[in-house]
Amino acid sequence: MVAAARRKVEDAGLQDLVEVRQLALEELPRLGASPFDGAFSSFGGCNCIRDPRGPARDLAMLLRPGARLLLCVMGPLVPWEWGWFLLRGKPGKAFRRLRPGGAAWRGMVIRYPSIGAMKRAFDAGFRLRRTAALGALLPPSYVEPWAAAHPRLLAALDRWERRWETLPPLPWLADHYLLELERR
Repeated sequence: MVAAARRKVEDAGLQDLVEVRQLALEELPRLGASPFDGAFSSFGGCNCIRDPRGPARDLAMLLRPGARLLLCVMGPLVPWEWGWFLLRGKPGKAFRRLRPGGAAWRGMVIRYPSIGAMKRAFDAGFRLRRTAALGALLPPSYVEPWAAAHPRLLAALDRWERRWETLPPLPWLADHYLLELERR
């Protein structure tokens, strides 16, 4: 994804304005004190840390006032996951996101913080601008064979989710939620 982002930056002729880096959230202090215009975390980066307050503090130090921060986080409440894995007789997988302390995966612990927990962790340095659902009505990627067999239903779910993505309770019930924050 980093290589793809770099290609897009180059194709747009923005390499003098945009720097793309892969960096663990715990390594943010390595960036120094230069004010950044924005930051984006995806692919579960926020789910791989024990306490988001440290990265929240570090990002507040790195981003200029008014800068945007986008966090794509795997949430704890996913009805699609519950239904899919319960129907397949796998209750452990269905409710893994609800385990206190997180779920073990490939030698690490994945945590599933609520929207409220993330908002509280970032509140000192950031103002919440928007919360949106990613995968509340749309099925997760592991449901792809089923989704491919129902293209019209998938298209309708996509339209509905894009229309209602910010309306409660969709962000709370999504596979991922997107937090758009603004540096205070």
